Amino acid sequence: MTSDPFDQTEFRKTLGQFATGVTIITTLAADKTPVGITASSFNSLSLDPPMVLWSLAKSAYSMTAFSAAKYYNIHILGRGQDEISNVFASQGADKFCQVACKDGLGGTPILPEYAALFECESAHQYEGGDHIIFVGLVKSFKRNKQKPLVFHQGQYTGIDSLI
Repeated sequence: MTSDPFDQTEFRKTLGQFATGVTIITTLAADKTPVGITASSFNSLSLDPPMVLWSLAKSAYSMTAFSAAKYYNIHILGRGQDEISNVFASQGADKFCQVACKDGLGGTPILPEYAALFECESAHQYEGGDHIIFVGLVKSFKRNKQKPLVFHQGQYTGIDSLI
């Protein structure tokens, strides 16, 4: 254990021991501009009603769009989608110029490829330290037979076999 429980670098490295899936979350800004981010903070919440949750830093450029959004889409990425994950993790560039999206609920962008998709209606938002926790009511979902992209210890990996 570290002697300083508030060492953010060590805390982040310790959290990195927990392997997570990788998602791209998309919505529309008030002016109908598509907005998207890469996030690993996704989790299931409830089966009845069907709900999921994810979080976003309060300081994120996309916070205004997501906090005002009625709908958003959560794309669970599949193996081999690390490049698109990096595009949506970056700031500044037009993230959507390289993908031909379809329209989801309320016109929200749906990426052409994913391992799973959840189309959500925004249900709740909660403060969580330096993040906002978003709870989405799942309106539709779809999955493909694709192994997931996994993020572990600061890098992408995958699942080769089941135990």
